[in-house]
Amino acid sequence: MTQQENLECLRKQALEDIGRAESLAELDVVETRYLGRKGEVTQLLRTIGSLPPEERRSFGQRVNQIKEELAAVIQNRRNELSVVEISTKLQKEALDVTLPGRFFQVGRPHVLVETLKRIKDIFIGLGYEIVESPEIELYKYNFAALNYPEEHPALDEQMSFYITDDCLLRTQTTAFQHRVMEKRKPPIRVCTMGKCYRVDAVDATHSHTFHQVDCFTVDHGITMADLKGTLHQFAVEMFGRDVQVRFRPDFFPFVEPGAEVAVTCTICDGKGCGVCKGTGWLELAGAGMIHPRVLETVGIDPEEYTGFAFGFGVDRIPMIKYSIDDLRLFLENDLRFLRQL
Repeated sequence: MTQQENLECLRKQALEDIGRAESLAELDVVETRYLGRKGEVTQLLRTIGSLPPEERRSFGQRVNQIKEELAAVIQNRRNELSVVEISTKLQKEALDVTLPGRFFQVGRPHVLVETLKRIKDIFIGLGYEIVESPEIELYKYNFAALNYPEEHPALDEQMSFYITDDCLLRTQTTAFQHRVMEKRKPPIRVCTMGKCYRVDAVDATHSHTFHQVDCFTVDHGITMADLKGTLHQFAVEMFGRDVQVRFRPDFFPFVEPGAEVAVTCTICDGKGCGVCKGTGWLELAGAGMIHPRVLETVGIDPEEYTGFAFGFGVDRIPMIKYSIDDLRLFLENDLRFLRQL
């Protein structure tokens, strides 16, 4: 077969390959195969020097003609395929503007975060300053400064998470009282809130990690009536005017006298249920008049100043408010539950 016949066979094969290309990617492969730097047509131009002198001119002209022809055919095929691919892409990406819109769900704060914010707003409205306090606390502030006797069960390491002999995860936000009073002089009216930790069995109303609020006031002439009025006002602001508040004598090392504060159980409307243990009441806070020894340890004269203090669990407030019978639900991150609140 002569060189001219080989050229015609190559031309015919190239035209067939171009016609069979179904996409721009396939066409690029065909173009590279024939017209690329190492393509079959390009390689033929490099063989001209090996031909007899009388055949070189006509062979070179024919190769260039085929090269130009293939380039033109490839360009035409590229235009055709571009139109098809653009049309196909537009069909796939077409938007039906008549379809209804899809609304994205908007996130919101966790119920405990919302409760903390509401508590903060109430106490700011009552004239309290909100202060921060550390979660890792010294034994001195968590127990010793709060008049705990050495034999008190709360001092047992089985009741607290100790980090070192003198350092532990705070068991109560009351630990901040001494920190504040040793740096300030009366009148003082401050409040703190945050996480506390105790070695406790987890059940419907208890957890090893919980949130607590603690407030105290020190000034001239502070009495138990001021304490009762403050807590009653808080209960009304948080639960509504129909709430009933009960005060009963109780003991806490850092107050004297002390009181347990409870509100009517919203789950059973005060009739008695498993959550309130049949009493019809849910404990809200521990409270009382600040013990004179606590004031003396920070240099405040208990003969001149008096004060009250109270603390309560944040987690129980939404339980009371929304009639929820298990506080574990707040920390299980079940969206079916959280979206209801």
